[in-house]
Amino acid sequence: MRVPAPDLARGGMLLLIAIANTPWYLWGRQLRPSTIHPPGGSMLDRAVQVASIVTVDFRVYPMFAFLFGYGMVQLLTRQEAAGQDRPSVLAQLRRRNAWLLVFGFLHAALLWQGDILGAYGLAGLLLARFFLHRADRTLLTWSAIGAALLTLATLGGIAAACLAAAAPVRPETVGYLPLGAAPGGQSDPLAAALDRLTFWPVVTIGQGLLTLALPVAIVLGFWSARRRILEQPGRHLPLLRHVAIVGVAVGWLGGLPHAAAVMGWLPVPPELMFVFEITQMTTGLPAGLGYAAAFGLLGHRVSRRRTGALVTAVTAVGRRSLSAYLAQSFLCAPVLAAWGLGLGAHLHSAAMAGYAISVWLVTVTGAWLLERHRLRGPAEIALRRLARRSPDVLVPGPLSGRGRRNRSFPPPQLPSRGSVRVSPYDATSPAVTPDLVNDKSARRTDNNAAPGAS
Repeated sequence: MRVPAPDLARGGMLLLIAIANTPWYLWGRQLRPSTIHPPGGSMLDRAVQVASIVTVDFRVYPMFAFLFGYGMVQLLTRQEAAGQDRPSVLAQLRRRNAWLLVFGFLHAALLWQGDILGAYGLAGLLLARFFLHRADRTLLTWSAIGAALLTLATLGGIAAACLAAAAPVRPETVGYLPLGAAPGGQSDPLAAALDRLTFWPVVTIGQGLLTLALPVAIVLGFWSARRRILEQPGRHLPLLRHVAIVGVAVGWLGGLPHAAAVMGWLPVPPELMFVFEITQMTTGLPAGLGYAAAFGLLGHRVSRRRTGALVTAVTAVGRRSLSAYLAQSFLCAPVLAAWGLGLGAHLHSAAMAGYAISVWLVTVTGAWLLERHRLRGPAEIALRRLARRSPDVLVPGPLSGRGRRNRSFPPPQLPSRGSVRVSPYDATSPAVTPDLVNDKSARRTDNNAAPGAS
């Protein structure tokens, strides 16, 4: 039986990724320093901005990071169940994450400065090295430490805001970035590429490590995959319900103050807007975990009834999430950026959201056609071949040279008849489909794999 939750979650979240990324192409206008959403516009534009700030901005990537960590453990256990030794599998994981860094660099150089592949690759390299072999208690402890640091960052921002508010001299004018300062506003292709490559390391290191939300989500993904929470949601319904309700509530409530400040409903001096940016980022972690839990519940419900065409199509996108993620940039950057057709200068928030939905629907159609012909995505094929053929030149990870299994990690079990079988696609990352399973082993151990999985 196919486990739909991880792929369904990735496919649905790619829609939110498109909605989150496309406002960066609204160039040729003044921008507020606390948000990429431009001022002005119709009532519908402002409604779209509020909805995006509350439900999308800084909320989607932690959810994908959780699935990224989840997929790494799935791949490890499945490869060991197929007969590979742990050092070989860990080497494959390192090569895959290293190639993600390369993919991210090329993605930024050619199309999109907000690339997240590099952040996932960097975080995957380091966190797999230090946490993948650790006991469950250690994973939960470090996750709690990371969450506590995020909470302290929020409290520190509030304290700094109080001190700034008490200062005798405060700017009286609202600051704006200069006209055309949006990242898509550079008309020279070479200069635009240089700007993107300059910004890419900030995103890779900042989001991948320093903001803590992605590392905490990845480590929690390690723990959850050991419990098979998304593969067997029926056994974890109370946990999924609590995380979905609490996580989404905290995330959305945490985004409301920022939305109110951006819209001007709160009389906030410009020098204090950073507080709302901090709370926006820190509450993105519970929101992302809540989204993952909600899709786990949805996947449980879908698995108990006949799958409809929409679910099948969205799941197909999730199985080819790397290709779909890169396709979004191919459909957006040359059309919207100033170095391309420059359409972004003529749109506002609502129209841009409509364009993002259209782009997602194009990727859904393409993924559905590939699914019908039992084909993988082109980016997944490239990553799989590169990761399998590349020499392992990185520093060996834990246990990679010892030839013995860590007792804290649950031993793999070969699938048995009548049990839930997990396709190689279920080990995919948020924007990555590793699918590094040996073809012959996959056919032996996963006879019910989804079309194109072998």
